[in-house]
Amino acid sequence: MYDMAESQLTLYDYVQPFEGALDENNRWIRLAKAIDWQAMERQYARNFGRAGNQALPLRMAFGSLVIRAALGLSDKQTVQMIRENPYLQYFIGMTSFSHQAPFAAHSMVGFRQRIPEEQVQKAVRQWKKFSRANER
Repeated sequence: MYDMAESQLTLYDYVQPFEGALDENNRWIRLAKAIDWQAMERQYARNFGRAGNQALPLRMAFGSLVIRAALGLSDKQTVQMIRENPYLQYFIGMTSFSHQAPFAAHSMVGFRQRIPEEQVQKAVRQWKKFSRANER
């Protein structure tokens, strides 16, 4: 079972840790703004029936695969990095910072089964462009 997200998450919807502010020029923030999450979500929702356990949101699934590929991490390392980093938590659609892992590492196997690798690689290429731009 899958429920579509009601609206796009904006930078201002995210509750930051320590009353801080996320940098709008951060590569993860810029990539999140560049992705058409709603179009991807409509495609992702077709993978699920109307019954069964509630699936994790597309943004969380796709975002974690992009993080894994962009940073060259294992599934366990990806979950650990997300747990520690507010920019990554924002990127995967979390609305506030949490010290808890948002999902178990073994969930990423299912993400890979439902999300085409070429979509992930397209996002990684865009992330690399944003990374190079931030270095200047």
